Amino acid sequence: MPENLKQKILGGGSVTRDEARQISEISGQNIFDLFASANTIRNHFRGNRAGLCAIVNAKSGACPEDCDFCSQSAKSRAQIAVYPLLNRETILQKAVEAKQHGARRFSIVTSGKRLSMDALAEIAETISAIRDAGIIPCASLGMVNKEELLMLKTAGLDRYHHNLETSKNFFPRICSTHSYADKEKTLHAVKAAGLSICSGGIFGMGETWQDRIDMAFSLKDLGVDSVPLNFLIPVRGTPLEDRPLLHPLEALKIVSLYRFVLPDKEIRVCGGRRQVLGEFNSMVFLAGADCLLIGNYLTTTGREYDDDRALIETYGLAAD
Repeated sequence: MPENLKQKILGGGSVTRDEARQISEISGQNIFDLFASANTIRNHFRGNRAGLCAIVNAKSGACPEDCDFCSQSAKSRAQIAVYPLLNRETILQKAVEAKQHGARRFSIVTSGKRLSMDALAEIAETISAIRDAGIIPCASLGMVNKEELLMLKTAGLDRYHHNLETSKNFFPRICSTHSYADKEKTLHAVKAAGLSICSGGIFGMGETWQDRIDMAFSLKDLGVDSVPLNFLIPVRGTPLEDRPLLHPLEALKIVSLYRFVLPDKEIRVCGGRRQVLGEFNSMVFLAGADCLLIGNYLTTTGREYDDDRALIETYGLAAD
């Protein structure tokens, strides 16, 4: 079945929801056939390049939102650093460091539902400085409207990140302080402002395979450019602290599923990669990913820069 779907996609077709469901049911040794097909699709549409990005937690904690998965949320009792917006010099320094380690994109990420206009203006100046340093600026600043996005775009912003997190059906089970419609409204504003869209979600929160499929097709309908796939790290002090880690082969099957549904998009493996995949981390490209978030995440640690660069070189890929 993976071979037939692979040929369909390489011929310009697309998978249906029912075919995506069939992919989700693949098990045993057939999983490796799925990976091989996803790898061929990746190479056909994305070539031999590995897109690398990095982020900075530019404003940490004290978030009024109640997302169950997040250590920075109002529900969380996790012991994390809490601080206001970092200054431009500190953010720029981290961006330059990321560039030196191979990252082509660098994203400013802040906690909270939305920022004040003063904070957005300050971030706009930082975006200009990042652009001047030869790095592609991205941002993840919560809910924004078209006018705010146009201001950031004028400053040099290239891409805006705002995760759907999961399916429309499952979302109310993990967050009640904002809605799925709020998220979609933000992503429509990003598109209206003419910015590149980065949106994905988190897996391992108790969602079903149908939820995973539904989110993939929602992202397809929204026309996103980059799809960050995160695997839940059950942080002590959060409502999901007792969730088991995903099995690494299940996580990799999710990567393959998204490559089949979104064959020409950037499939970017991000949070939880080190913790969930472990020794299977070397298979992310084989499973269909073409992009990585390198360095640390928001409140949890990632892999060492040099380890990821060695992985990319082993695959014969060129960092982009």
